[in-house]
Amino acid sequence: MIRHLSQLVDLAKDKRRRKVAVAAAGDHHVLEAIKNAREEGIIEPVLIGDTEKIKNISREIKFDLDGVEIIEEKDNFRASLAATKLIGEGGAEILMKGLVSSGILLKAVLDKEYGLRKGTILSHVALFESPYYHKLLGVTDAAMNVSPDLNEKIAIIKNSVEVFHGLGNMNPKVAIVGSVETVNPKMEATMHAATISMMNYRKQITGCIIDGPLAIDGAVSKRASELKNITSDVAGDVDIILTPDINGGNILYKSLAFLGGGTSAALIMGAKAPIVLTSRGDTERSKFLSIALAAAIS
Repeated sequence: MIRHLSQLVDLAKDKRRRKVAVAAAGDHHVLEAIKNAREEGIIEPVLIGDTEKIKNISREIKFDLDGVEIIEEKDNFRASLAATKLIGEGGAEILMKGLVSSGILLKAVLDKEYGLRKGTILSHVALFESPYYHKLLGVTDAAMNVSPDLNEKIAIIKNSVEVFHGLGNMNPKVAIVGSVETVNPKMEATMHAATISMMNYRKQITGCIIDGPLAIDGAVSKRASELKNITSDVAGDVDIILTPDINGGNILYKSLAFLGGGTSAALIMGAKAPIVLTSRGDTERSKFLSIALAAAIS
């Protein structure tokens, strides 16, 4: 299993170049990330959007568009639909959000005729490299599912496990975190955690090791788990953290990024192709690494 996000580029280079369909591609930071990924030899883009705007930005950032396919479509929803249709027809393998709202892009992804619906829920999976943790740390779900129920949490775990399998970790450790380590009937999240952990123990959920409920300190710190007398194969060595809801996930994600010195790569999983759906606050480096992650696992 890789331990640094920079290794995603090496993994992607070991494969043939992946085709990336960029919906509403006329965005400076997105095109900068696409340019860097193409120069690294890991992707070939298909840029869908306002052709004049795409060309103007490309000139500004010295992005050579020679050989790059551009599809003219100024309407954001139709551009998103064209990108998903292209993937459905085998013309691309990765979808990337450009200068379009997440809601519009996801509406196209879930379109009954041309969308990329796979039968499971969509969920956000982030990989963090932190100076304070000994390996890459997955965080899910920070952006998609507001208050997932038991079955949705199981699907979210499976989506994140798929990412780790794609990176070579065939048995990642999953911590279902909350505010306490004990099961409390008055706290639904702890009941979910206990149920999912038992399902994993009984091989109803496979391909990973799951434990919970765990507090965040017990999940990431071996010393903290020992002080709390927690016996667990996951505690202190977790690969994936499942948060109880979108509030917890988003707070953890942004705390790692803005206070913890973390660098991230993130995808939307659960569709027929990985989706690079970064936020406005993400750096160009994070966008580039997200492309590399998609190319490495697709």
